[in-house]
Amino acid sequence: MIDFEENIQVQGARVHNLKNIDLTIPREKLVVVTGLSGSGKSSLAFDTIYAEGQRRYIETFSAYARQFLGGLERPDVDKIDGLSPVIAIEQKTTSKSPRSTVGTITEVYDFLRLLFARAGEAYSYKTGEKMVSYSDEQIKNLILTSFADKKINILAPVVKSRKGHYRELFEQIAKQGFVKVRVDGEIRDIIQGMKVDRYKTHDIEIVVDRLLVSEGEETEKRLAESINTAMYSGSNVLMVLEEGQEEPRYFSRDLMCPSSGISYPVPEPNTFSFNSPKGMCPDCHGLGHVYEINEQKIFPNKKLSIKAGGIAPLGEYKKSWAFRQLETIARRYDFDLNDPIATLPEDAMEVILYGGEENFEVDSKTLGVRREYKIDYEGIANFIKAQHKEADSSSIRRWAREYMDRISCPSCKGSRLKISSLYFRINNKNIAELSEMDIGDLAAFFRELKQVLKGDQKKIAEEVVKEIGTRLQFLLDVGLDYLSLNRSSKSLSGGEAQRIRLATQIGSQLVGVLYILDEPSIGLHQRDNNRLIHSLESLRDIGNSVIVVEHDRDMIEHADHVIDIGPRAGKHGGEIISEGPPSELVGHHTLTADYISGIKSIPVPKKRRKGNGKSLLLKGCTGNNLKNVDALFPLGKMIGVTGVSGSGKSTLINETLYPILNAYFFNGVRKPMPYKDIKGLQHIDKVIDINQSPIGRTPRSNPATYTGVFSEIRSLFSKTPEASIRGYKPGRFSFNVKGGRCETCQGGGLRVIEMNFLPDVYVECETCNGKRFNRETLEIRYKGKSIADVLEMTMDEAVAFFEHIPKIYRKLKTIQEVGLGYISLGQQSTTLSGGEAQRVKLATELSKRDTGNTFYILDEPTTGLHFEDIRVLMEVLNKLVDKGNTVLVIEHNMDVIKMVDHIIDIGYEGGRGGGMIVAEGTPEEVARDERSYTAQFLKRELPEYSDDFQSSN
Repeated sequence: MIDFEENIQVQGARVHNLKNIDLTIPREKLVVVTGLSGSGKSSLAFDTIYAEGQRRYIETFSAYARQFLGGLERPDVDKIDGLSPVIAIEQKTTSKSPRSTVGTITEVYDFLRLLFARAGEAYSYKTGEKMVSYSDEQIKNLILTSFADKKINILAPVVKSRKGHYRELFEQIAKQGFVKVRVDGEIRDIIQGMKVDRYKTHDIEIVVDRLLVSEGEETEKRLAESINTAMYSGSNVLMVLEEGQEEPRYFSRDLMCPSSGISYPVPEPNTFSFNSPKGMCPDCHGLGHVYEINEQKIFPNKKLSIKAGGIAPLGEYKKSWAFRQLETIARRYDFDLNDPIATLPEDAMEVILYGGEENFEVDSKTLGVRREYKIDYEGIANFIKAQHKEADSSSIRRWAREYMDRISCPSCKGSRLKISSLYFRINNKNIAELSEMDIGDLAAFFRELKQVLKGDQKKIAEEVVKEIGTRLQFLLDVGLDYLSLNRSSKSLSGGEAQRIRLATQIGSQLVGVLYILDEPSIGLHQRDNNRLIHSLESLRDIGNSVIVVEHDRDMIEHADHVIDIGPRAGKHGGEIISEGPPSELVGHHTLTADYISGIKSIPVPKKRRKGNGKSLLLKGCTGNNLKNVDALFPLGKMIGVTGVSGSGKSTLINETLYPILNAYFFNGVRKPMPYKDIKGLQHIDKVIDINQSPIGRTPRSNPATYTGVFSEIRSLFSKTPEASIRGYKPGRFSFNVKGGRCETCQGGGLRVIEMNFLPDVYVECETCNGKRFNRETLEIRYKGKSIADVLEMTMDEAVAFFEHIPKIYRKLKTIQEVGLGYISLGQQSTTLSGGEAQRVKLATELSKRDTGNTFYILDEPTTGLHFEDIRVLMEVLNKLVDKGNTVLVIEHNMDVIKMVDHIIDIGYEGGRGGGMIVAEGTPEEVARDERSYTAQFLKRELPEYSDDFQSSN
């Protein structure tokens, strides 16, 4: 085994808010880094240790390779010793490609493709018979025995059920020396200029040979030559037709149906790949879905006339070629463009949608003569389809999709594969059926398969089945039994994506690696936490070092070594306040230690809110795994939606309830998952979804711009005496507008260095030194501070600085109240965690004047939050509910769940085993439900059950 140093030594780390810290991290241990949000955990784990590991890796490249990468800046640290190769498993690294699935990320699908290519049994998609393939020698022997003493025709099929006149084909066949062909079952001589009816479908075969099958070397030799010729002309398929018979017998070198004669090419792994032309469905190109025109979207209101804008893609009447054509169609079908669309003739609607060409005459009412007109119209539906398919501009394709519905591909039924690829089976299952199974069911299938396989198939498949089984077990170990292999990676949460990468890394069986993980417990129910911890311990036990940035109590208690960073966040953090085994942590009396030991805790409310007596009732939800769910949401309360991972929480709330509310209040276009009815919408007046998506994707976006407070600050600076004298308007203080900004970096404060196949690197602008503004703008000061100085202030500092400016103070105060006092006004949004971005959004909504009838939806708001941060967040959410609003949180954290007024617990399991409401009511009522997994953990948190737990422990 490789002899590494026993510890990783970090000396003088000063990245971000780290205060020149020295640290010893034991190798080959499970190390948890914890502390308040913003205390410096990620700065240590990712921006120092991982960044240095990545830099050293790039240093190993040749000078030639490095020139394409540029130089990675060394993190601000004096020295790091004992660093082994580093792999970071973060939450933002999954591919957003529609072709990326759980199966492709984990490589399990690659093994499945290999298994089907080598051990799959092929069946005919026409007759269901098992496909057969022969060598030329086998075909010769079969003909000799099956057609002994009979006259036969050996035919090479060249056309199968296709239209055309085929004159050129017949000329080509004649040039090759053949004199007869069989056309639609009739053998004919080839004559000069021969052709067939071009509008009918035809079957055409070349008559390669006609002979009497008899014993003897001469017949065998002739037969062998004819077979070879027929195989060449018929693309590895030939037919033998006995004289006087109508039905031929088929033979093929490839896989072939003995009755219908259809053949498949010899299978290879790419035959089962939806990313390869050899396997992908030709209609949806391996995506599993297609777009079709929705007439309802083209004619949203049929009471309107064409002139009044009844055809949505065209809008109201204007002088254009399209409307001139519509006027011509109106003359042909005798209607007026002012008539309601609902009254137009069906024939006219068909032409408007799908076009047509026609010359016609009509009587001119004014001149009393007949005039000739011509319709030459593509049709609005055909035009939209063409734009969606062929337009180079993504905005035009997006426009076209507004009038289309995304549906499952009718050809492959969403499986993404060619029909022939779906007729290879192992133990009566095709590859698409296996991909649709939950990973738990799939693992059971492969355990059973080991017993079922026999003979050669077992020998061929044994190793591949073993490899698939091992990898599936790793996915089960990290709590992902409810996912399926065909699940799109775009639909995975950050926590799911991270755990998939973790399972893949465990499967790779690397040794001597340093793994750094960012909150792997996100999105994981307490029930599955132990399996995740066990997986991390497995990584450690095979000889790796594991550093986890985490707040979860169970993870901290199972660690070998805990590093607590604090004491507070931002400028008040960045110090090591405690380190050592979990048993020693309690004695240090840090915030983390006090919460783990029970000295501090988030109290359970003394009474639950009764709400306002009104409710939302959502009926008949059947999206994904939901089993006709009826969900009642009492208003004026804090509602917690709980359940194991994959049970259906996001489907019910994010994909059904929110799109319904968003469409009702704000005309949102996102289509909700299937449901029957919703009642009670009149009791709320708006919905606000506060998720963890970034507040901006470039360094130009920051909390000040997102919350709108920067507009007020710019306005304030423009009113200073010096700015007024110079004539500076608020735009002068914007880093996105020419005039006041630094033009070298165009107000970014950073220059982008493109790293080709690595992420872009941002370096500080040498002209303005990251200030974003030019010298003249920076000369304007308010209370001694320039606009750049203000952007560098933390929220805590800014609250005090702008104390006497109510408009600015109110917005900054709400950001401070959600626990983000440590972030700066101008902090790049790309550096904010998902949880921080969510709280910036929450603060933005809180700073608005609320109506007291708002429905707030938060998805795992505790992401990235320490126990103390959760206490602060719950105070904010409680204030919202106390004003009469409804707050719904999808959550696993027991500190939140014990504080809500009403729980909707979904389960029992994830995936197909979920999709039902298991329990609902107050936390105390749910805790009594023996069937609920949430109840088992909730009991530990509620005072009335504490005695039971003390006695059982």
